[in-house]
Amino acid sequence: MGALLAAAAVFLGIHLLVSGTKLRGIIVAKIGENPYLGLFALSSLGAIVWLCIAYGHAYASADNRALFDLGQGFRDAAIPVMAIAFALAVPGILMSNPTSARQEKAAVRGVLRITRHPFLWGTAIWAGYHLLATTTLASAIFFGTFLILALLGTRAIDGKCRRRHGPEWQAVSYQTSNIPFVAILAGRNHFVAREYFDWRFAATVVGFVVFLLIHSTLFGMSPFPNAWLPF
Repeated sequence: MGALLAAAAVFLGIHLLVSGTKLRGIIVAKIGENPYLGLFALSSLGAIVWLCIAYGHAYASADNRALFDLGQGFRDAAIPVMAIAFALAVPGILMSNPTSARQEKAAVRGVLRITRHPFLWGTAIWAGYHLLATTTLASAIFFGTFLILALLGTRAIDGKCRRRHGPEWQAVSYQTSNIPFVAILAGRNHFVAREYFDWRFAATVVGFVVFLLIHSTLFGMSPFPNAWLPF
């Protein structure tokens, strides 16, 4: 379990103590934007591989234990909950976002009208549900790491954008919201169906169906109610 905790600390540290803070600017000033982005990508990849390997060992270890059990009914809700996560995360990945590096001029459209951090909110829903559904200590550490990163990451990114872009960021933050649907409910934006239901939505549906079908093969657990297997 110690290796899993260490991997989680490194993974969170890379993102929350470097990427989302003034330390990023100091490093970029010394080595340049491109080298920083390359090093950050490599270190993030290494940390997540370490985290996944450590999780696998911790999950099978004698130290892993059940913490609680919300029942089969909660686990049977996987498909609708994960559909929401996919509906935010996948279009968010496939769309330019003004909160991302070198995409500052991107238009606020599609899923960005719902939240300016669709991928992170999709990740938070995925991680939060799996934390509660899998119920073990190892799973709590593993999925809790992604949940913490996703929720705190939205604030860290907003802070970084505020420091770097000033008035331009104020315009973006006004017409969008961190928490999903807040800007729409406040009347600062509105949902445009034709922008959301485009090829990105089609890719989301296809990806979600494929993932449902291969989930039990990849992870040894069926996402269907009562652990039903489609084949």
